Amino acid sequence: MDEAETPRLTIHEVARRAGVSHQTVSRYFRKNETLRPATRAKIDLVVQELNYRPNLVARSMRTRHTNRLAVTLPASDYLWPARMLRAAAAAAHAEGFQLEVLSVEGDPRARAERVLELAGSGQVEGVLSLTPLETDLAASPVPIVVTGDYDDHLRGTNELADASPVEEIIDCLASLGHRVFFHIAGAQSWASARNRKLVFEQTIERRGLTSYGVALGDWSSRSGHDAVRGLPDGCGVTAIVAVNDHVAMGAVRAALSRGWRVPGDVSVFGWDDEELGRFATPSLSTVAVDREVQGREAMARLIAAVRGEPAPPPSDRSINRVIVRETAGPAPA
Repeated sequence: MDEAETPRLTIHEVARRAGVSHQTVSRYFRKNETLRPATRAKIDLVVQELNYRPNLVARSMRTRHTNRLAVTLPASDYLWPARMLRAAAAAAHAEGFQLEVLSVEGDPRARAERVLELAGSGQVEGVLSLTPLETDLAASPVPIVVTGDYDDHLRGTNELADASPVEEIIDCLASLGHRVFFHIAGAQSWASARNRKLVFEQTIERRGLTSYGVALGDWSSRSGHDAVRGLPDGCGVTAIVAVNDHVAMGAVRAALSRGWRVPGDVSVFGWDDEELGRFATPSLSTVAVDREVQGREAMARLIAAVRGEPAPPPSDRSINRVIVRETAGPAPA
């Protein structure tokens, strides 16, 4: 070896400089909680001084663990959970995992086939799916966590599927005098869209209000626009509950193009608190969602499953908050 060539750092060199065994350093990188704080501090110092990173390839060959996780996203122009993905990635990296992000196309069954192929490839230790799947997850050789879907008892597995704010939205609009409601739903392959539609219908019935019906569409602004343009004159609708902010913005545009004042003649609510809705004229009433909490909790569940540990309890506070802005106002006289 050339004298000027610097030897590659190893875990043994870190251990020598820290005055501990290489097994102790290995436990340090596995986030072992039994290490004494003083020992952890010594290794911290050496790792920072040397800018040392463990050889993940060698570790995977030795332990048969890849130390890699995957996140699968829907191939959609309207669903891009960037905030949720950033939080999930940060949670994975904090636990020493590398992350791969893949887009999967097709219907829930086709997406499930692609995810199962990935799970069986031996390249990852677990998969976090941000898109619904139609498959038996127990058949997967590695853990798969699906966000925003239902369990075997049709309960939402996390608050991505929670539609309870729909009830609060309807109550808010009813308090402003609205009596005839219209819901523009998203693609029903998504638990969140199905659940919002269900809560809309149940709340309208319980409150003795009138539903003009539900328009089944997708998640696009065009879907909201076409649904409102298709309403007949004299339909009596004064309150529109849209499945997301894109759909709501399309609904507002269509209402204005028909000469309806927003909110003078019709009030509109969206969902997600997208930035475009905050700065629109009029600004959009919506539901703010804490995507960061969703991403962290979903990744925590996956990592616990990969490690064979109990799933961590979910946050004890609601991550959804109804925000009333300019598109919600009193019903017309």
